[in-house]
Amino acid sequence: MAGKKLLITDTILRDAHQSQAATRMRTEDMLPACEILDSIGYYSLECWGGATFDSCLRFLNEDPWDRLRKLRKALPNTKLQMLFRGQNILGYKHYADDVVEQFCRKAIENGIDIIRIFDALNDIRNLEAAIKYTKKYGGICEPAISYTISPVHNEDYFVKVAKELVQMGADTICIKDMANLLLPYDAYSLVKRLKAEVNVPIHLHTHNSTGTGDMTYLMAMQAGVDIVDCALSPLGNGTAQPATEPLVATLKGTEHDTGLDLTKLSEAAKHFRKVAEKLKAEGFLDPKVLNVDTNTLMYQVPGGMLSNLISQLKQANAEEKYYEVLSEIPVVRKDFGYLPLVTPTSQIVGSQAVLNVLNGRYKSFTKESKAIMKGEYGKVPGEVNEEVRKLAIGDEEVITCRPADLLSPELDKYREEIKDVMQQEEDVLSYALFPQVALKFFENRKKAAEGPKEEPVAAPAQPVAPVAPAPAPAAPKAPEGVRVLYVEDLSIV
Repeated sequence: MAGKKLLITDTILRDAHQSQAATRMRTEDMLPACEILDSIGYYSLECWGGATFDSCLRFLNEDPWDRLRKLRKALPNTKLQMLFRGQNILGYKHYADDVVEQFCRKAIENGIDIIRIFDALNDIRNLEAAIKYTKKYGGICEPAISYTISPVHNEDYFVKVAKELVQMGADTICIKDMANLLLPYDAYSLVKRLKAEVNVPIHLHTHNSTGTGDMTYLMAMQAGVDIVDCALSPLGNGTAQPATEPLVATLKGTEHDTGLDLTKLSEAAKHFRKVAEKLKAEGFLDPKVLNVDTNTLMYQVPGGMLSNLISQLKQANAEEKYYEVLSEIPVVRKDFGYLPLVTPTSQIVGSQAVLNVLNGRYKSFTKESKAIMKGEYGKVPGEVNEEVRKLAIGDEEVITCRPADLLSPELDKYREEIKDVMQQEEDVLSYALFPQVALKFFENRKKAAEGPKEEPVAAPAQPVAPVAPAPAPAAPKAPEGVRVLYVEDLSIV
């Protein structure tokens, strides 16, 4: 691999603030840095998708489509990248293929170049539609393998999935290590195999929550990885990606020199340090996100999932059961077919483990646990414990087809439901994914456009009230008894 330049995707505009600051960075915080970011020479900037769409509507009173258009205009020379949950799109349930098609189309039309597509179960049937429509509308298609460790997940498994994804049309393959479980020597071995057996670039994504991310990148680079995800230092490391500047400095003058200018990186970081300070002052950036947490390596439980478990146990006045729940998670995961722990399966397994400890093992099930057992999410990687399945769903028939094949087209129905408040075609997609939240946003937008109906003489105009955080939509995939983590489990995606 002599002389091979390492390419960098920077996540400062998406996963970095999602992982560290509850996805609360505003568009106005991004735009002043765009000119310098655009001049750096990144492979791409991850700036959209994941939890940003939900957060814009729910918490920031922003139109996510408007954010994308503004970023596209401000970053004319850099590829823009998004994260897409396969048949779940950016929501928490499966959507019909016509919604997936329109979302891919509109994302690309509004400025996205690269769509990274993943499925929590690595069921490639759930990636089919997103891959097909990304290609149809001219996007760069980057399917991801959700990396995890279990008796059924090994190097052969991941290489097999990668080969199938290439046959389906992948332009690049992402190894998505959402929980920072991929250790350095394992990264070397897996990347070496993939480079030998598939003929598309390999893009590696990890976090630094267990403290191994930088070493993982260095070993992957030695094996020939093409692209890695980093985050500018003000929001790098910890639950986010390894910081950009140290890796660039490490490789400077070597055969893998990134070619990125440390002076320009420092200038961009200067801006985002101010943004980080603001997020800290607003209470969204907790210094704990920078702590190394090796519990992930011991229990395979990502940091965001741990915080969710603690929250559930507090609500039940059962914090002393914490270690019992941690011990129960591997039991549930095995019985459920060795699910990778990533949104939404991490919440499902965690919630069921809490129920098992508090109520007795499998005395009760969340509706999402039943859905997993019924096959509503797709095919699980391992064998399900059939006794547990019978307890969960009785004699109900298990779905064996691609779950979306059972869904009728739904785009026209959504369009009809919001015809009175719709201002752009993209509104239909916002409503499809987050109906209650989007409607509140549309109402607020309409009021802002109309202005106040009456104003007292000489009284200043009242500012538009921000959209109040709304309860999660009543989608079938939101775990019972658990708040939906709108930051996608913080450190795991």
